Amino acid sequence: MRKAKPKKRVILPDPVFNDVRVSKFVNHLMYDGKKNTSYTIFYSALELVKAKLPNEEKTALEIWKKALENVTPQVEVKSRRVGGATFQVPTEIRPDRKESISMKNLILYARKRGGKTMADKLAAEIVDAFNDQGGAYKRKEDMHKMAEANRAFAHFRF
Repeated sequence: MRKAKPKKRVILPDPVFNDVRVSKFVNHLMYDGKKNTSYTIFYSALELVKAKLPNEEKTALEIWKKALENVTPQVEVKSRRVGGATFQVPTEIRPDRKESISMKNLILYARKRGGKTMADKLAAEIVDAFNDQGGAYKRKEDMHKMAEANRAFAHFRF
C-alpha cells in the first residue's frame, strides 16, 4: 500500500472477563458471524478446563492465558530469494502477529482433535497447551526447530 497505513480497529473487551484478548480469540473461533455461539463455546471450554484442573490455584482465564503463552512462537522462517536460490530465513515475529498465530494454532488443533463438542476439544487443547504438550505446542516447537536449523541464513534478513 503506497498511502497511509490502515487504521487499527478497536476491539471491545468481552462481557464476562472484560478482556480484549478473549474477544480476539472468540473472533478467531467464530464461523459465519455467529459470535454468541463462539462466546458460548469459549466460556463452556473454560468451565471444562476448571473441572479438569481442580487442584490448580489459578483461575480458568489465567490457565488459558498461560496456555496461549506456551504456544506463542518467538521466531518463524520466511522464504527469501537470493540469486536464484530460495532460503528459509529466520525472522523475529511482531507482537500482534505472535498473539494471532498462537490463537489460530490453538483453535486449529482443537478443531482437529477427537471429541464430542467444540468446547470439549478446545478445553482439551487448552489443558494440553498449559502442560506443554498437544498439537499447538508441537507446532511452536517445530517452528523454532526450523528457525534454528536455518540460522546460517539469518544474515539474509530483510
